[in-house]
Amino acid sequence: MEQMESSQLDMARKIEKKGISEIPAESRPAYHLSSPVGWMNDPNGFSVYRDEYHLFFQYHPFSNQWGPMHWGHCKSRDLIRWEYLPLAMAPDEPYDGGGCYSGSAIEAEGEHVLFYTGVTDRYLEDGTHEYCQVQCMAKGDGLNYSKYRDNPVIAGDNLPEGGSVKDFRDPKIWKEGEYYYLAAGNRNADGDGQVLLYRSDDLEQWVFLTVLDQSRGEYGKMWECPDFFPLGDRQILMVSPQDMRAKGYEFHNGNNAIFIYGQYDRSDYEFEREKVTSVDYGLDFYAPQTVQTTDGRRVMIGWMQSWDAKLTNDFWNWSGMMTLPRELTLKEGRIYQSPVRELERYRKNRVEYTRKRISGKTVLSGISGRVIDLKVDLTEFAFHYFTIRFACNEEYEMLLQYNHLRKCLTIDRTHSGLVRDVVCRRKMTAEPFVSETQKEVLSLRLLLDRYSVEVFLNEGEKVMSAVFHTPMEADGVIFDTDGTACMNVVKYDICV
Repeated sequence: MEQMESSQLDMARKIEKKGISEIPAESRPAYHLSSPVGWMNDPNGFSVYRDEYHLFFQYHPFSNQWGPMHWGHCKSRDLIRWEYLPLAMAPDEPYDGGGCYSGSAIEAEGEHVLFYTGVTDRYLEDGTHEYCQVQCMAKGDGLNYSKYRDNPVIAGDNLPEGGSVKDFRDPKIWKEGEYYYLAAGNRNADGDGQVLLYRSDDLEQWVFLTVLDQSRGEYGKMWECPDFFPLGDRQILMVSPQDMRAKGYEFHNGNNAIFIYGQYDRSDYEFEREKVTSVDYGLDFYAPQTVQTTDGRRVMIGWMQSWDAKLTNDFWNWSGMMTLPRELTLKEGRIYQSPVRELERYRKNRVEYTRKRISGKTVLSGISGRVIDLKVDLTEFAFHYFTIRFACNEEYEMLLQYNHLRKCLTIDRTHSGLVRDVVCRRKMTAEPFVSETQKEVLSLRLLLDRYSVEVFLNEGEKVMSAVFHTPMEADGVIFDTDGTACMNVVKYDICV
């Protein structure tokens, strides 16, 4: 398929190609997807097309700051190694001149079909300001894409009463039976976030069905980036609320990402909410999206950054990375997240310690590095605090600390080299589990990748993500306790 002519697209692709060639590989994460050049935020269009995984993303290739949104593009065969492709879309039409915002993708009748939010943001001749969001479509062959001639496919005249045309975005598309369905974020007349459900039999004509769920004044305001999928015996509505207030350790102030568990009646499109939990308890996580893999797994990826804490070094010409894709499973009424199993193919140089007793600060031979998979299982708890210091030397450190009395886990980047006043510390509850041998165990798995860490508690019961820009020479790992701890440790280098 030929790409529609667009001077804006051509210019952006030229900038992108040049920028990629100038960024040394060692300045990027080793196995997390990062921006090709310039700015990256929300993952978009996470999909399977012609037996390959495609991921698009919100993108401004002209600087490492947010700007008018394009769609960046990459693909992978195994969800670990990603190949950059030329960016897919630029804001070059009247209905998307203010930006090509977040959306999704699906394979349909041999074509790769993208759904995205087009933004109109302009002043008219009479001086009035026009701002609205509409849902648009583009089709392509996995490399080049053409926008649909009759865009937008869903506009303000297809909203429920009170629905905002200014906050109507982030379409997620899927197919069930003979119909296509689309969920989009919206704001109602009360200013609360809600998720709207639409149906189509041809991808072009869409019928509004229902409001799947709404904030009800409890879970923030605008609900961005909805996803709606079955998992085990539940239906999951995943959204990213803005302007939330903290609630214990479960939710934090600002932009969150939440799982809403429920039952879904497909005969009348009724979703009944049962409970709500955070997706990620760390410092940097937003706008996740899922895909069903070719072998039936539900896999999620998110933007590993917070809107309120831009940490990119000014001299870097890229900004933004994604989490490692995570497999989702429902166990004992909770969603567990695990690094995709494909990562195991890239683990090398195993170092292991069994029933290692420590008191005070301890360094273990062979346990260090900044591109590693580190698993620590605590099996005895004769202490108040147990701490793992990583990405550390005499000047810098990242800190993961377990408070056994309060059953609380803290991630802390205060001393990672920051010079800005951003959130540096976040906590979550952390209870040991009873192992098959009837012993209490607290399991911590840390995935380090140069400038980030993802911490998986108890085989994925909860996750914490954080970005840091500590110099690479700080590669130490130190275990520290104010009492006595017994632990099993396994470390791999990740070689991609």
